[in-house]
Amino acid sequence: MTPIDGASETRPYTGRMARKLTKPRPRQGAHLAKLRREAGLSQAELGRLVGETQQNIAFWEQSDKPPRSDVLPKMAKVLGVTVEQILDAQKPASHRRRGGPVGKAQQIFEEVSKLPRRQQEKIVDVVAAMVDQYRRKAG
Repeated sequence: MTPIDGASETRPYTGRMARKLTKPRPRQGAHLAKLRREAGLSQAELGRLVGETQQNIAFWEQSDKPPRSDVLPKMAKVLGVTVEQILDAQKPASHRRRGGPVGKAQQIFEEVSKLPRRQQEKIVDVVAAMVDQYRRKAG
């Protein structure tokens, strides 16, 4: 890429680079972005899982408008929260999480649930051992 009018050379936009925000996010948008990050998902991944574009997810994260009512239940399921928790941007997210895997873990466990029962049991044994080992180290 050649510099124009003496401007410094810049890298071309690849679509994977996050843009810097020029103004603070509205409370609702910041809340949605926080829930998405806590689930370990990118905007594109969340969009794919709920049947929306990355651009729509970005819009909702930059807006004080919540996602459309037809998207909210799908988004709540993927993020591991309730619809009410998505809409309630006032409370800290730590008080709203419901149990169970979210984000990428949820995707993997959904795939595991399609395997034969015997293979599911082996996977559960391995995961349970890893969780137990983590708890012993942390505690």
